Amino acid sequence: MLSIKAALAKPFAKRIYKKVQKWANNPIETQDKVFKELISEATQTAFGKDHDFVSINTYQDFVNRVPIRDYEALKPYVDRVVAGEEDVLWKGKPIYFAKTSGTTSGAKYIPLTKQSMPNHVNAARNAILLYIHETGNAKFVDGKMIFLQGSPILTEQNGIQLGRLSGIVAHYVPKYLQKNRMPSWETNCIDDWETKVDAIVEETVNLDMSIISGIPSWVQMYFEKLQLKTGKKVGDIFKNFNLFIFGGVNYEPYRAKFENLIGRKVDSIELYPASEGFFAYQDKQNQKGMLLQLDSGMFYEFVKADEFFDDNPKRITIKDVEVGVNYVMLISTNAGLWAYNIGDTVMFTDTKPYRVIVSGRIKHFISAFGEHVIGKEVEQAIKEATANTNIRINEFTVAPQINPKSGLPYHEWFIEFENQPEDLSALAKKIDQSLQQQNSYYFDLIAGKVLQPLQISKVEKNGFQNYMKSIGKLGGQNKIPRLANDRKIADALKGYLLPK
Repeated sequence: MLSIKAALAKPFAKRIYKKVQKWANNPIETQDKVFKELISEATQTAFGKDHDFVSINTYQDFVNRVPIRDYEALKPYVDRVVAGEEDVLWKGKPIYFAKTSGTTSGAKYIPLTKQSMPNHVNAARNAILLYIHETGNAKFVDGKMIFLQGSPILTEQNGIQLGRLSGIVAHYVPKYLQKNRMPSWETNCIDDWETKVDAIVEETVNLDMSIISGIPSWVQMYFEKLQLKTGKKVGDIFKNFNLFIFGGVNYEPYRAKFENLIGRKVDSIELYPASEGFFAYQDKQNQKGMLLQLDSGMFYEFVKADEFFDDNPKRITIKDVEVGVNYVMLISTNAGLWAYNIGDTVMFTDTKPYRVIVSGRIKHFISAFGEHVIGKEVEQAIKEATANTNIRINEFTVAPQINPKSGLPYHEWFIEFENQPEDLSALAKKIDQSLQQQNSYYFDLIAGKVLQPLQISKVEKNGFQNYMKSIGKLGGQNKIPRLANDRKIADALKGYLLPK
């Protein structure tokens, strides 16, 4: 018998489903409305005045006046906001800064405003409600739910609260979920990731966990520690655990390992959250891709990834996107980001409604020889090469080897295996063939004897975790890039390799 909470969840889910369908079925009009509201609201800001927002009447006006910017280019404005100035990028002051680790600028301060904050909370809630509406499964709302996330402790700077996005969102968990939510506040505040996961294991091992959520690599660590403590599969420890919610990286490379750790298949919901906005979530269990959030105070633009570094790349809106093309996604938001490059590349899997997958990072690719291999391609290659085998992979990353000791250059794959393959060279050949089929430039370089086929270097057990720990990036929202165009990570991993 359903509890009152579970029974009430179903009509609420139906209501939200209808609301989502309304804007999803009117995508162009929805984005036009968002665009006009954003421009109108920001006309009197410093950024709006500098870019003549008052005379912007069309999308083309916006393109003509507002250039594409990444964080570095927007930083002079952000610095003014951090210093306490009002009406700079958005009216008033932000209520939070989500602090993230930048690659070139040290810490990045991403503004969250009174208008943008509900987007982060509602999108996560709606993803679960659409799952309830589609499957009819609401029993899990009675069980315990765990969200592996950063510390909710916030600091203050010039009247603005400062912290990790996941820690900020922790302050917005609805009252009706507070009793079910794990870990405890005290445990969530532990900074050291390994200590925190150990504490979470102690707190949860005897509870009825029904939803587990987090970045797959860090949830994997939690599962492994649970198994080590109990000697049982996770699915036997938590008999009612049937829903895994994840974001941050592609789940596919982890799926076989997870199903082995759990001992059975469980449903999953993919999310696409970032400090800059909650962009998409999986709205159908049997559909590839995540529903792009078109009615959440964010206006989207897209540039073909292979044209992005041209002098004047063509910017388009959702109206002109095509399925299967790799795009750099730009956003303008009610947090005060304008034609902002978040660094992600996406591909549309559908335009009725608009669904996307994250295909990689515009900076995370290999094109040392003109091949432009992207994240989606290497993940697909791993998936195809290990399908219908006992090979399970914990983590991997790829880098170019431009100056080998002998022979032609090649792509070097650093792989941490859970189950070692019997024939490493056969696996390497399968991965390489998949990559050649997906990427014609890579095929041409192999066929033309510019590159030799890829080589695999085996990383020791927990090698990636130990590497992340060594650079102070273990846990939280940190993750290993799938690809690099240089040898920085590759060289650092040398100390964690198994002998050949």
